[in-house]
Amino acid sequence: MAREECKALLDALNRTTACYHHLVLTVGGSADSQNLREELQKTRQKAHELAVATGARLTGALRDKSLAAEERAEFERLWVAFSGCLDLLEADMQRALALGSAFPLNAPRRPLVRTGVAGAASAVAARALSARSLRHEAEHDFDVADLQELEREVLQVGEMIQDMEMKVNVPRWTVQARQAAGAELLSGASAGASSAGGMSVEERSGPCDPSKALAATLFSAVLLAAVALAVCVAKLS
Repeated sequence: MAREECKALLDALNRTTACYHHLVLTVGGSADSQNLREELQKTRQKAHELAVATGARLTGALRDKSLAAEERAEFERLWVAFSGCLDLLEADMQRALALGSAFPLNAPRRPLVRTGVAGAASAVAARALSARSLRHEAEHDFDVADLQELEREVLQVGEMIQDMEMKVNVPRWTVQARQAAGAELLSGASAGASSAGGMSVEERSGPCDPSKALAATLFSAVLLAAVALAVCVAKLS
């Protein structure tokens, strides 16, 4: 049960980390907005919670002295996968911190078109500018608070990685994988080649169709007659 629970937590962490990675790639682009920053914050917090829960389960399992050799090997593989996932999460969080600092939400946006409208519409324009300033102020407050929180969480993830290495000593190069790298791709390619080869052997070894042989003979005879007729016409001309 502990192993299945760790697998489920690690699978959820992998999906959340992948989602966070794709969201980080859009920071500073045309799709960047406060909604994106809020989604980044929620995804990051979920990934952090899953990382804490997964690390606690794996640490408790690997520090159990009565664990069987096969079970320990499986938990060590999960530990290596978890460590790699944490490294990617930390790198994406650092990238999000750098991009968020370089592209703040409260950056001034200059209007592209100046219509020069004045007069009775000045009151409407004043209310619009007031609402816009309030929105920018709210974005500024969220942006500053989120970047400060992100900076603290980056440090927490780094401390978590160091704490894991101190509590459980599982060098990555000592963990053996169940299959070679790219084994699934190679098995799929070999299966396709074997099926194609089987079909070609079957076609070569299958019985000859008499109707096809007769059609080939007639076609050859017609072709020879056409060639002879062409030669005769050429000589007569």
